[in-house]
Amino acid sequence: MTEHRTEHKDKDGKDTDRKDTDRKDRTGNSTAGALLPRVRVRALPPWSLLAAGVLAGGLLGGAYGLVRTPQYTATSYVVAVPGKGSDPASALGFAQAYGRVATQLAVLGDAQVWAGVPVATLERSVRTRTSPDAPMVSVTATAARPDLAADLADAVTRALTRHAAHSADATRVTLRRFARATEPTSPVTAGPAVTGLVGLSAGGLLGGLALLVRPRGRAGEDAGTPSVPAPASAPTSAADTRKAPL
Repeated sequence: MTEHRTEHKDKDGKDTDRKDTDRKDRTGNSTAGALLPRVRVRALPPWSLLAAGVLAGGLLGGAYGLVRTPQYTATSYVVAVPGKGSDPASALGFAQAYGRVATQLAVLGDAQVWAGVPVATLERSVRTRTSPDAPMVSVTATAARPDLAADLADAVTRALTRHAAHSADATRVTLRRFARATEPTSPVTAGPAVTGLVGLSAGGLLGGLALLVRPRGRAGEDAGTPSVPAPASAPTSAADTRKAPL
């Protein structure tokens, strides 16, 4: 008579442990490998977001200051002079009117001949300003070169005085050049040092905001899920090992 033995593996044996460690998600990827990037990201200190924002902002701001083309401004002035038989106070009113006309197509169309640039460039580059106390008009031009900025301002004032001369008989007010534009010695745009400081401030602000709104993990998530111990088997006594009588 042959005795057959059958081995039954314990429910908490090695096969069960292997299945738990190699457990996969629905997409077929191992969940153990998916937790590694999260652990590495959470290992970074919180202030690293602020430091990264400051560093990136400073680099971008300094690079912008180096790449950006510097701009120069030059200003010329004209003054309104009353003619014979006219009220001196009327010169102030006509100065205000000519300050508005200086940037119109009627004047800029003549100014482009002496400036050598299109009218669209003059419209973008030239600005005028008047004074409420003096019959004076200032014409300011902005360009990438100092000499070009001075030429643009002088060209507009020259065209404006010619335009006022055509109607001097009716207005009894003439415009005369008060001061020519001089070439600027330094640009009006900020340099790399200033733009770098602005970038540092902006990067620090964005980094601080990212630090405030960053997602926070639940309590106990970083420590991992505690393992459940296997149930202990009840102790067996000598009486239980004896076979019951047939």
